[in-house]
Amino acid sequence: MSHPVTIWHLEQTSRAALSPTAEPAAEQDVRIVRSEVPSPEFSRFLYTAVGGDVRWTDRLAWSYARWAEHLAQPGTETWVAYERGTPAGFIELQAQPDGAVEIVYFGLLPAFRGRRIGGHLLGYGAARAWDLAERWPDRPATARVWLHTCSDDGPHARANYERRGFRLFRTEVTEEPEVETPGPWPGAGPVPATAAP
Repeated sequence: MSHPVTIWHLEQTSRAALSPTAEPAAEQDVRIVRSEVPSPEFSRFLYTAVGGDVRWTDRLAWSYARWAEHLAQPGTETWVAYERGTPAGFIELQAQPDGAVEIVYFGLLPAFRGRRIGGHLLGYGAARAWDLAERWPDRPATARVWLHTCSDDGPHARANYERRGFRLFRTEVTEEPEVETPGPWPGAGPVPATAAP
């Protein structure tokens, strides 16, 4: 079985296009840190935990060696948002030879959605895409930051990108197979307010 999926490709062609974002409340203690030591275990955890309920499937069959090879590529970076020390989401950047940087993956674990972390992480990650060459001197200066999102992603994904200054440059519709995805188990989601410390 399959289902139709609309894919939207968005881009920024100038750092000036990046819109500022509001930071989460101070008491949330949200920090964004680059995962500098390539870790297939950690990256696969982030991939399945964030993408399990939005049909991320393309990396599910990757071997440990394939993950390690991918993460070790110069110009590939994973930035992780933590709330009070707990991983809340991530953004993965990948430099391309023509001065473009792709936001390959971005998202939050279900329990952290709707808490002002996503816009902050996306804005921070897009800024790191624009200054990526400062950390990778063998890469050309960033001339374009781009990504794609689709109708299987969260209902607010495209709007979040557009609020950060990304503009649509291509739309396509394709058929995607129905695939079981690991990740958050049924019922995973926001923690009730009464359970917070």
